[in-house]
Amino acid sequence: MAGVSSESLATALADLETKLPSASLSLAEELFGVLRVVDSSAGLRRAMTDPSREGEAKTALVQRLLEGKASAEAVDIVSRLAALRWAASRDVSDALETLAATVAIAVAEQGSGQPGLSELERLENDLFSFVRVVDDSHELQAALSEPQAAPEAKRALALKLARGASDEARLLIGQAAAEPRGLKPTELVKRFAALAAKRQERWIAEVAVARPLSDAQLDRLQSGLNGLYGRELKITTTVDPQLLGGVRVTVGDEVLDASTLARLTDLRRQLAGQAG
Repeated sequence: MAGVSSESLATALADLETKLPSASLSLAEELFGVLRVVDSSAGLRRAMTDPSREGEAKTALVQRLLEGKASAEAVDIVSRLAALRWAASRDVSDALETLAATVAIAVAEQGSGQPGLSELERLENDLFSFVRVVDDSHELQAALSEPQAAPEAKRALALKLARGASDEARLLIGQAAAEPRGLKPTELVKRFAALAAKRQERWIAEVAVARPLSDAQLDRLQSGLNGLYGRELKITTTVDPQLLGGVRVTVGDEVLDASTLARLTDLRRQLAGQAG
């Protein structure tokens, strides 16, 4: 997915983020159910991605389709998705799959007690444990790829292999087995694991400093970052003498740069602008 579809997916994920703290696994199940409906109708996909139709018209279409069949939250998510621009009809299905998986991953992230990195690591481990089991058996690979086997039979087999996994992992594994959407089930599970790994970045602060921090400095940095992001971050530090001074913090896709090098670069940019 690239270009306008990639931008629309990023917008949809940003919209979804506001719903994730209170999301339940049933929402992910609903979204996967909507995906099943969308995948079954090429005409519906074309209608949802038709560039000549206004976003409001596409939103109204989704609302009519799902009214009384899905929760208001699920309808809102899919409606917002349809209102965006998509380069290809399949892209809206791929985006819906990503949103559904992201909800399941965020539910796992919350855990049963204190949310955090460990919950996401457990989910990722559960997903890769399933991949290893299947990759080690030609019989299982054949059974999960058998075109004549019913999707629910494949789901049941996959869930037997993932008995000890979390509910969130079992949902994702079952989805990949029953509806791999043109991929091998294990390849789709790996995609879900990559989404879980990406979400782990929200809990890790990569800190670059010009010289090693004292324990007191590290404690102050930890406290400040936890307060800024509203969660208990895991901090990793590296020493980069090229920074000259200050600190550069990376959390996911966000960079907080308070280094001397960054300030010098900004100054040079300002001076160059004045000279022009």
